[in-house]
Amino acid sequence: MADAKGDEVLAEAQMPLGRWPILSYGVGHMLNDITSACWFTYLLLFLQEIGLAPRDAAIVMLSGQVADGLMTILAGEMIDRFGHFKLWHIGGSILVGISFSSVFGGCLLCTVLGTDSYLVRTIGYSFFAAVFNIGWAATQVSHMSMVNCMTLNSTSRVALASCRNAFTMVANLGLYAIALVVFALVSAKACSDIVLQYRWIAYVSIFVGCCFLVVFYAGTKEPTLQSGSDCKKSARISWGYWFKKALYYQVALLYMLARLITNVSQSLIAFYVTRDLKMNEYSKAIIPAIIFCCSFLISVVLQEIKWSSRRLKSLLTIGAILWVIAGAAVFVLPSQMHNLMYPLAMVIGAANALVMVTTIGLESALVGDDLNGCAFVYGSLSFLDKMSCGIALFVLESYEDSISCGETRGLYTVSRFGTGLIPSCFAVFALLVTSTLKLQDTNPRAAAAALEAPLLV
Repeated sequence: MADAKGDEVLAEAQMPLGRWPILSYGVGHMLNDITSACWFTYLLLFLQEIGLAPRDAAIVMLSGQVADGLMTILAGEMIDRFGHFKLWHIGGSILVGISFSSVFGGCLLCTVLGTDSYLVRTIGYSFFAAVFNIGWAATQVSHMSMVNCMTLNSTSRVALASCRNAFTMVANLGLYAIALVVFALVSAKACSDIVLQYRWIAYVSIFVGCCFLVVFYAGTKEPTLQSGSDCKKSARISWGYWFKKALYYQVALLYMLARLITNVSQSLIAFYVTRDLKMNEYSKAIIPAIIFCCSFLISVVLQEIKWSSRRLKSLLTIGAILWVIAGAAVFVLPSQMHNLMYPLAMVIGAANALVMVTTIGLESALVGDDLNGCAFVYGSLSFLDKMSCGIALFVLESYEDSISCGETRGLYTVSRFGTGLIPSCFAVFALLVTSTLKLQDTNPRAAAAALEAPLLV
């Protein structure tokens, strides 16, 4: 009788999810995504515009990335032990909202101590950058690790990841729309005006993200597959289990490379379009918006696909090839031909979606039915992502010189390398790793089950 009940629960868990559970889950990362878009696109630019040297601005970002990386490991371990995905999610979201407004809203530590010294500013921004990333990591790991515990259906798992990625694009587009309006309404004639610009961007972004959090908490139930009595593997899986799997290292490398490609290019593109291509101030919102608009459209298409291991590899390969081509073009693009950046942004957006959706899908393929170790997988892979991105940006910014107003930049700058050539090199490496992947469809019937209706159209 118990076996019959267990088989019934297992069969239900392998059925495709409906539209509403997928949509409500997909919006659960909106606060993280909209603040992350601002973080990676404008943090270095903001800090340098208010007077920090490029290296010190990179130290602020690195402090956040290190805190983020360490927290992903801790959050993954704690969630695997105790569960409570939504509790971790809401706690992290609170920290994100408070600390994000403290970074872009001005130097809170300077206000408390009554001083505006350079050292205090650097320490203050570094501290709140760390707090922001601690909250961000708790929210990210809890949200990502929910996927494998919400359903055993492989198509629904990829649909959840794709829907999440689609709303990441919505968040990014929303951020750039907000930024475009703020840049148009508030002219930056002095340092105080720059702080005011980003303060408005931060406050509006937090408000929008919190609105979507309400939808997530109302529409998403706490997953029960991980610790329920009907789960096939109720015992907690040790770290060593994953370290013995070659696929773990392959997926970890691919996820890290995908994040390096997207985050490094996103962090430096505002410098690239305004300083290297000499485009107007609005371009630092318009070009990223085009990238994420194309990513969103591709993500909508991807979530309707019937997934298999071969298709995952093929689309990842296509995305990496597109990045190699686009990155090389960005690297050699002269400022006189800056209008070509618009079609290049479209190619980059498509490549970003292909790379990110497929690598997140590979994470789910790696976890499979090993639900009681999934948080460690997502946490450890995110640790590699955060640390590698922080170090990469710190190294790049260490070679960047402060540019005075009107000073001419050289032909091949740090922003050219970071927006074009270096992501292309990461994409080449991703192609090599992808060629070594050996995936199997553990449940072909479930993998063939498609959603009955489109999610976002």
